[in-house]
Amino acid sequence: MSTTMPPWAAADSYAAALRTGRGPLFLRRDDGWLLPLEVERWCARADPVDLDVLDRCEGTVLDVGCGPGRLVAELAARGRTALGIDVSEAAVDHTARLGGQALRRSVFEPLPGEGRWGTVLLMDGNVGIGGDPRALLERAAALLAPGGLLIAETAPVNVDERVHVHITDAHATVGAPFPWARLGTPALHRYARGWERAGHWAVGGRRFAALRNRSASSSAEPPNRTAVISSQRVRKPSGDRPVASR
Repeated sequence: MSTTMPPWAAADSYAAALRTGRGPLFLRRDDGWLLPLEVERWCARADPVDLDVLDRCEGTVLDVGCGPGRLVAELAARGRTALGIDVSEAAVDHTARLGGQALRRSVFEPLPGEGRWGTVLLMDGNVGIGGDPRALLERAAALLAPGGLLIAETAPVNVDERVHVHITDAHATVGAPFPWARLGTPALHRYARGWERAGHWAVGGRRFAALRNRSASSSAEPPNRTAVISSQRVRKPSGDRPVASR
């Protein structure tokens, strides 16, 4: 898959929404269907549902499509080693202002700590990045240490959709199209060949699935042995607990 930045990476409407912390902002399909983007929630502090997910994270954490950085900032406040990546410069800047570490990078580009991350997060619908769920899961497996954990937020309905969408705002300003996917948990499981299912749950109207990486890499190091983005020592959070179905 190409590592060039997607067209929406520099979308003025997306950057403006992150700067103000307000929408409305939508993903728009060619047939006119709109998916609201929860800008206000993304720009707020991590909520109880987010905190529940972060409690389940293991080792070092890579937040793919970190947006304005609420999760990375919360992990940093807990003393966890975490990195956010996002193709939006506005998102990376916002994350840094919150005290989190972030890079402007596509998940399909070279990244720090490949094969050594303890947890990869695909929150806020980011399981749709690139419009090719199988390719995204393969990339996540390459980023994780053997036995590492992927936590993905899935659609609240049983859907398996691969489409091209545009970002649009209240003024009907439409950006360039880019590929996207929407997956419910059953669809995610169908694409997750070579992964071990590690649980799924619903809380606060949101749904999540966890997968454990079975693949081994000759260059991978055991998880939690070294910090991958700083000299900060990785601490095991007191709230760690197994990921289990609810």
